[in-house]
Amino acid sequence: MEMADSGAVPPVFSGHLGRRVRFYRLQAELTQSQLARRAGINQGFLSEIERGRRCPSHATARAIAAALDLPVAVLVGEGPDHDAPRPLETRHLPLVEEIPVAPPDPAAGESFPVLRHLYAANRYCLRLTMDSMEPTLKPGDIVLVEYRRSARPEHVVGRICACLIDGRPLLARVFVEQRDGRAVVVLRSDHPDASAPVVIDPSELSIQGVVTHLVSRSL
Repeated sequence: MEMADSGAVPPVFSGHLGRRVRFYRLQAELTQSQLARRAGINQGFLSEIERGRRCPSHATARAIAAALDLPVAVLVGEGPDHDAPRPLETRHLPLVEEIPVAPPDPAAGESFPVLRHLYAANRYCLRLTMDSMEPTLKPGDIVLVEYRRSARPEHVVGRICACLIDGRPLLARVFVEQRDGRAVVVLRSDHPDASAPVVIDPSELSIQGVVTHLVSRSL
């Protein structure tokens, strides 16, 4: 943040904490609903914080700061010196290039750093080699996958899932439709030149995980 020659404290560092929450939320291009969900708090409570009507606990302030990828000192306004760029706190997850049939071993093979708030023990990183989800996802992208073996198709409708069909890996959007009086799973690609959707019986599909985030893309 640019400082005036007089050394005056920027306006965002004066006043209540809610002013800084709103400033950095808008800077991150997040809605109140998105930030509240990331921080695990109620949207109405977040709105009251931004208006200066409620004061968050230290634990809540830390959760909001983590959701905004900020040091908590910046959010609580301990002066403009804390606004300097700082190393982001990361955690390492297993990195694989094929859809696994079991949770990848964190101690074996490659790993990839993700931001702390994205880390979960049941997640792994997948480097894409397939183009079925272009242009949404491209070969070479690294995505974060939540391992959910045998998730029910009706619980992940419209989501991009890591699937196995007779042992063959496939990344596709999962849908459930009624055809001829029975439920079938329809796997659709985002690729504009893709062939017809794959229609299979739910018993023939094994959902190994759900893609949650794109964490790396080379330009």
